[in-house]
Amino acid sequence: MHHLIEPAIQYWGTPVVLISTLNEDGSSNLAPMSSAWWLGWSCMLGLDASSKTTGNLRRSGQCVLNLPSDSMVEAVNRLALTTGSHSVPVHKKLLGYRHENNKFAASGLTPQASEAVAPLRAQECPVQLEAVVEDIRPFARKDPRMGVPAVCVEVRIVKVHAHPDILMDGHEHRVDPDRWHPLLMSFREFYGRGERLQKSRLGRGPEDAYAPWKQEGLKGLAGKALVAWSRHKYGSHEQAVEN
Repeated sequence: MHHLIEPAIQYWGTPVVLISTLNEDGSSNLAPMSSAWWLGWSCMLGLDASSKTTGNLRRSGQCVLNLPSDSMVEAVNRLALTTGSHSVPVHKKLLGYRHENNKFAASGLTPQASEAVAPLRAQECPVQLEAVVEDIRPFARKDPRMGVPAVCVEVRIVKVHAHPDILMDGHEHRVDPDRWHPLLMSFREFYGRGERLQKSRLGRGPEDAYAPWKQEGLKGLAGKALVAWSRHKYGSHEQAVEN
């Protein structure tokens, strides 16, 4: 029988992301986080409103989402409880955070120039997603259990860099899920993904079906027409939800 519980945090397990942004003086900030999810070429980030990363995103509107593999746990762990803010927020002081000026050096990772944005990539990460900010909004304002103010940051991916070791044979633009082993965090502990459990029904269809913008000829025209119709029918208005 299930037990009714009230955990301190809802932290069920998501990929770890090292977000690189630029500080006011042009130096780099590199911050680990694990409240991120993707749809299409867009990603939603959940961040502490007081964090250096949030301030950098508000000011510059650019970042790189570096995705470490499960073999990079030591580098990620070196960044734990560090902040790029010279004035450490009170709630972070209570958690044991300290200021760290050079995050790349602290992590032991190598900065690498990006192509479309100013923030640097972390060379050792097998996936590096250059992104621009589309929107920043308050998050969980009506949640009495939210300990500190938070924001949700919508970013749009503009460049995807993937190491050849994680790509599918014969498909230069497809990631092989059997070769990609992201680092995960669940209730503040690190985990690997583990082995594939069984064949997915969703995975039987062609992956390119999710990208009508990549299709050519009649198939491409039909796909783009379907996207335009769907946006008109389902995305032309917003419905406010009131509790």
